[in-house]
Amino acid sequence: MSIKWTGVFPAVTTKFTANDELDFPAFDLNIEAQLEAGAEGIILGGSLGEASVLTDEEKFGLLSHTLSLVNGRVPVLLNIAESTTKKAIEAAKKAESLGANGLMLLPPMRYNAAADETLAFFGAIAESTSLPIMIYNNPVDYKIEVTLDMFEVLTKYDNIQAIKESTRDVSNVTRLINRFGDRFKIFTGVDPLAMESIVMGAHGWVAGLVDAFPRETVAIFRLIKQNRIAEALTIYRWFLPVLELDIHAKLVQYIKLAEVATGLGTEAVRAPRLPLSGAEREKVLKIINDALAVRPELPAGSWGK
Repeated sequence: MSIKWTGVFPAVTTKFTANDELDFPAFDLNIEAQLEAGAEGIILGGSLGEASVLTDEEKFGLLSHTLSLVNGRVPVLLNIAESTTKKAIEAAKKAESLGANGLMLLPPMRYNAAADETLAFFGAIAESTSLPIMIYNNPVDYKIEVTLDMFEVLTKYDNIQAIKESTRDVSNVTRLINRFGDRFKIFTGVDPLAMESIVMGAHGWVAGLVDAFPRETVAIFRLIKQNRIAEALTIYRWFLPVLELDIHAKLVQYIKLAEVATGLGTEAVRAPRLPLSGAEREKVLKIINDALAVRPELPAGSWGK
């Protein structure tokens, strides 16, 4: 399956049971809600997917399960976030052998790699697989920025095709388009900057709060692309306080709490994360419930398959 690199690609959460095992029924419910809303791709094992605490067996088991569940309806991508080039290559090859449709690729974890080291890391992985790749550029959280000059070097790899733009500098969307035209498809990766980035030309949205609000997320994207800016803005302004939950260190707990509120998930997280409690939980829940109390009616045709 080729990837069109457009639309909303949910970075889905990983669901756990009370016994700290993968909760496939809860996971399946959420995936079907994403597809029903009109998501154009699914990304597994990202930051929201608690990749750092999944075993390889769980990660690849989740991939195989999702591929079977989705059954070709949209591309399924696996996030690669490894500490060594060798392990990243192994993960990429394993994902391809299991039938993954693409990869999202982070710079090296746990080492602040220099530009040449980062490029060597990306290049080695790109050469090890035929799968299409999205580079995740998030220097705020992962301390390594992939600069425009670095992306220039990466143009020689045909399967590096997209960028998850999470620098939190909206102008970077324009810089990328000015420099590379249509060579890389750009996805906004920061929920509270999504509308601004899409208006500036981003081709897609790797979204987080979509896990709890799939229809609203898809509606904002589609309305902007249809140049129905005023309608999109009304929804976006309502959504913004909730979208800001995506840029907190506890985004996993916050978004999982939102999934519970909308009936699309559970609060279970894997230690060392702990479920929210006390005043913090009440504060986040109030943001979510205040939004649900005035949840907007979406324009006809703005979401769905």
